Amino acid sequence: MSRVLEAISQYAMDSPDRTAIEGVDTGSHLTYQALNEYIHEAARIIRGHDMHALAVVADNGPGWALIDLACLKAQTAIVPVPHFFSPAQIGHLFLSAGIDAILTDNISLLEPLCEQMNMGHIQPEQIRLGSLNLYLLRLPGTAVHLPADTAKITYTSGSTGDPKGVCLSGTSMEQVAVSLADVTGAHSNDRHLSLLPYATLLENIGGLYAPLLTGATVVAPSLGAVGLTGASGLDINRFMTMLHTSRATTCIMIPQMLHALVAAVEAGAAKPESLRYIAVGGAPVSLNLLERSAVLGLPVFEGYGLSEAASVVAVNRAGANRPGSVGKLLPHVDIAFADDGEILVAGSLFSGYLGDEPRPGNYWPSGDVGHLDDDGFLYLSGRKKHIFITAFGRNVSPEWVERELSIEPAIAQCCVFGEAKPFNVAVIVSRGSADEVSVASAVSKANSRLPDYAQISRWLIAEEPFSVANRLWTGTGRPRRTHILTAYEEQLNLLYQE
Repeated sequence: MSRVLEAISQYAMDSPDRTAIEGVDTGSHLTYQALNEYIHEAARIIRGHDMHALAVVADNGPGWALIDLACLKAQTAIVPVPHFFSPAQIGHLFLSAGIDAILTDNISLLEPLCEQMNMGHIQPEQIRLGSLNLYLLRLPGTAVHLPADTAKITYTSGSTGDPKGVCLSGTSMEQVAVSLADVTGAHSNDRHLSLLPYATLLENIGGLYAPLLTGATVVAPSLGAVGLTGASGLDINRFMTMLHTSRATTCIMIPQMLHALVAAVEAGAAKPESLRYIAVGGAPVSLNLLERSAVLGLPVFEGYGLSEAASVVAVNRAGANRPGSVGKLLPHVDIAFADDGEILVAGSLFSGYLGDEPRPGNYWPSGDVGHLDDDGFLYLSGRKKHIFITAFGRNVSPEWVERELSIEPAIAQCCVFGEAKPFNVAVIVSRGSADEVSVASAVSKANSRLPDYAQISRWLIAEEPFSVANRLWTGTGRPRRTHILTAYEEQLNLLYQE
């Protein structure tokens, strides 16, 4: 039986009135007893429809959580639809996974989706569960082959091409959740604030499964309520307000959120005193930002993971926190290293990519280069495929340089290049009203923290911010390097001719 569902069932008996999921802006609070009952009822309905793969199209909230847990109970493969996917990416997701049903808690989301998919008007079936209303839409999908143990298909946003469907078993995901709950000291008095989309595997497992395993309360506001817009927009006032009013003890942030929090507190905003554990992941974190967090007394812990390993592989934790590293391995994880330093991961791996052959072997090549120190802390050097060699034979990880650039207040986004070139260049998106003088000063400060071979010699200001819409940014906050190079290649070449 599912360990998460077993835990919910036990808490429903032992502490029936304890709040399991708190819907901040919807007003729908689910106790453990109600959650357990609704999971069983929704799972019964899902089983009755004999679905192959079900897409969840919903904002963060109790409805999303209930749909996810009910599919786990019904043993029906679920496919979370990221809110930042383009219509073309959503179309690819539906076709490649053989989606034959959509479940949502917001009927207004179905009409634009049907228009995008050219499906016309289809009347959904309403499912009432207490104060929650779910809407089930059956589709004429064509079933595709899935690994027998597939509980969830999560799509990586990727840097090029169509997103890949990563097939995960319930056992793999729950093993990660158990390990996370263990090493982060999760307990029933925790209030976990979900800041990232549940369609993101990290929040789904670390921010939903792990807290529910321990009988904690999951605070589940909508993405708009926490200040998120699109894939990269963040309203700092809403973000800070939610951190305070939620009385959260734990949360998961991406680096842009941590940057906003640190900048706000440095500018005089009150620090969220209730937080005991802020996990940061999804993209590399600048050591400078971690040091500033420590000065402010913020309990920040960087981690590392990948979808193919069911999210988290390693994380820092209280009593074992080494800034600059991504922490120690989770208890169930083992790693090895290829000759070129690539990290090979074992433990709770995915079953395979959708449409591909089953995953071979016990170790998966992560694509990341790194090393373990003598105390077991894992350090990342960068992405294997992104490391470039300058004309002087020096290896440079662009992520390393970009971390230092993006920590500067004048720089919102950046992408670094230098393959076979005498010096490195960057395409920079300035933040707010920052002018070229401010950006030049920011580049100079970042360079002061870098060795000469990694410094930025010349740069240009981007014509527009990198975004998912213009295909220059991934949904997880990473630059799409090939696309950016194509868009700015002529201008970058001119920098080398000056």
